[in-house]
Amino acid sequence: MAAMKHTDTETVAMPGNAPSVGTVPLAVDLDGTLIGSDAMAESLIVLMHKSPLQLLRLPLWLAGGRAQFKSRLARIASPAVATLPYRRPVLELLQEERSKGRELVLATGTNEALASKVAQHVGLFDRTIASDEQVNLTGETKAQRLTEMFGVRGFDYVGNGWDDVPVWSQARKAILVEPGPLLRRRVAASTQIEHIVRGRGNHLESWLEEMRWQHWFKNVLLFVPLIAAHHLYDFEALVQPALAFAAFCLCASSIYLFNDLADLPSDRSHPVKKLRPLASGRVSIRGGVLLQAFLLVCALALGSILPAGFLATIGIYFVLQVAYSLQLKHVAYLDALVLATGYSLRIVAGAAAAETVISPWPLAVAQLFFFGLALLKRYAELVAMHMHFGQQTNVRGYALGQNSAIYQVGTASGYLAVLVLALYGYLLEEEGLHFVAVVALCVFLLVWTMHVWRMARLGRITGDPVVFVCRDRTSQLLAVVTVAAVLFSG
Repeated sequence: MAAMKHTDTETVAMPGNAPSVGTVPLAVDLDGTLIGSDAMAESLIVLMHKSPLQLLRLPLWLAGGRAQFKSRLARIASPAVATLPYRRPVLELLQEERSKGRELVLATGTNEALASKVAQHVGLFDRTIASDEQVNLTGETKAQRLTEMFGVRGFDYVGNGWDDVPVWSQARKAILVEPGPLLRRRVAASTQIEHIVRGRGNHLESWLEEMRWQHWFKNVLLFVPLIAAHHLYDFEALVQPALAFAAFCLCASSIYLFNDLADLPSDRSHPVKKLRPLASGRVSIRGGVLLQAFLLVCALALGSILPAGFLATIGIYFVLQVAYSLQLKHVAYLDALVLATGYSLRIVAGAAAAETVISPWPLAVAQLFFFGLALLKRYAELVAMHMHFGQQTNVRGYALGQNSAIYQVGTASGYLAVLVLALYGYLLEEEGLHFVAVVALCVFLLVWTMHVWRMARLGRITGDPVVFVCRDRTSQLLAVVTVAAVLFSG
């Protein structure tokens, strides 16, 4: 079969092999093969949203065996099959084989209730074999079932992992989906490989995108106490804040992963968020969970070598953000307050790491400014969703009809931040803070606040406002002029 061109994966024909035709059935795995995810993990995410207390019963369900575990889970927490991340090249391969009159079989370890829904949605399979309450249809069990139905070498099989090796060993030909080199060699030793569906994306790029590394810029707030204490050029004083910066970056990425895992069902229905690595299947749920835990452990390990105040602050930050991801983000205005507090905690953490005292004035400026910025994000999301779905759009705890109120509160918060900063500069004038620096900062915040809210009203901001600022020419120009004014005043 000739190579098929797609945006995310490609199918590669193996040399010397012709496409399979005739009466030989083609059996297809579900997890990681037909979809770029794991159905059981998807169900666990749904259960976490639908009935989180049921998670406490999972060990009891698992004690009855994996087959019963999958059956109970499928009965109470099935994902929406229409939003699962189906692999387009695999679907197109199945459509082509179906057009030749070939029998297609969905053969999966997923529970039969969920597997049947997937098969019905796809509309290509002639029959479905799956796990039930007694049998967990994976590995050797699946291989035995298929050989009983079609005989040894009486079927071809499409799979993606080591659990599929026993099935391939009984198949006539193998089609591998994104295999590693070791798996490919192992399968080739027992079965003729007909096709390989390879990933065309950069896996490292997908992982970095999921970690939201571009958001690490927010953590420069940890250096604010050092700047206020005039120790920014003191190398020894920079060591601990630098370690704190690294710890906060790791912790923030861990929280982003947790948030994306918690939001997976809703992200799949979002016009933009559905393209995120987890939502699109470019990063697996299992991989996301492992990376999230690894990043958190690394963040806490770094924090443990810093002053106790820093570790306490980063702990408070993590707990607050987890609460935000699970529930608080659905409460209008409280969600913005929590996000703003997260930014303020960065300043507190920086002061703890540098073992210095921070005035409440900068914290007040930060809280007001970032409260307005958080509302700007919600406002921009409402505008973007309205462009896609119309008047009845809701974004978490906000409705489209609240646009005017969000705009008024958000801009007022930004202007109050400028006022508090001006008062703070006036009070510090006798301690050497130059008038020009204060004016420059105030003008920057004032003009920038008006600019970004105008961009949001025009629908120019489609994601995080901080990311928009980093790419926006006007914001960059304002920042350069402001920095130049501050340095000149010094």
